Amino acid sequence: MNEVRWARGSDVRSIRELVRPLAGNTLTPKDPVAYYEALQQFRVVQDPEVPGRIIACGALHVMWEDLAEVRTLAVHPAFTRHGLGGRLLETLLADARELGLTRIFCLTFEMGFFTEHGFSPIVGQAAEPDVYAELLRSYDEGVAEFLDLERVKPNTLGNTRMLRVL
Repeated sequence: MNEVRWARGSDVRSIRELVRPLAGNTLTPKDPVAYYEALQQFRVVQDPEVPGRIIACGALHVMWEDLAEVRTLAVHPAFTRHGLGGRLLETLLADARELGLTRIFCLTFEMGFFTEHGFSPIVGQAAEPDVYAELLRSYDEGVAEFLDLERVKPNTLGNTRMLRVL
């Protein structure tokens, strides 16, 4: 059984290799430095047969007092349909609970997967007006996606904003 663990600095190269084929298609492209800056948000699964090779990853990015986003959830194609993505997502949701968060957001093409894990499409605005005003101050693209701002629409075409309440 592959263990879900916290990412380490030495995992970043392997995470980038895993994500590279998906960046720009199903995942938002990131500069290399962004992975190091977000390292403490990442959980990974290591290949049991190839030391140092990451075969699944995902991150939980806190956006507000009760709100976080699941980011960069990816599984190597050779390991899909083995339950790794689900285990990784459930670990991130457990992390969210431990942090006292109650709403988890994702922007995804994989509606079926996230629906199976209790997420529902967001209809309308998902933040109260006062929180919305505060979140507008963020430079984070994920926050802009959550708020459904016009400036991110060209990059999110075909994606669905989804939310799970814990």
